[in-house]
Amino acid sequence: MNDPKDMARLLKVLSVDTRVRIVQMLKGRALCVNALAARLDVTQGAVSQHLRVMRDAGLVIDEKRGYFVHYHLNEETLVAWREKINRLLDLKQEARTDKKGVPKCVVAMKRKKAVRNRKT
Repeated sequence: MNDPKDMARLLKVLSVDTRVRIVQMLKGRALCVNALAARLDVTQGAVSQHLRVMRDAGLVIDEKRGYFVHYHLNEETLVAWREKINRLLDLKQEARTDKKGVPKCVVAMKRKKAVRNRKT
């Protein structure tokens, strides 16, 4: 089961359109801050801040190449995030059930009804 706080952190990283565009640009290649800033038409400082958030989340990896730092996507993180998002959005995922396979919401309703019947 996905931890809701963990899922919220993951989605928060991807909730900014500039970060989504950075992910799209880094597919299959590494780029430096200057190249990203030019392509995104934003300042180098803004790109650096986005990359810091993405690096802290494990989404990108930085690699020093001469005077420049190039960033590329962390494929392991992408695979893990894809699995988490798929589990979150999976409509076929079984609802929580009790030991007999009865959905817990049904069990809770039956208990509530039994308690009401005892009181009357």
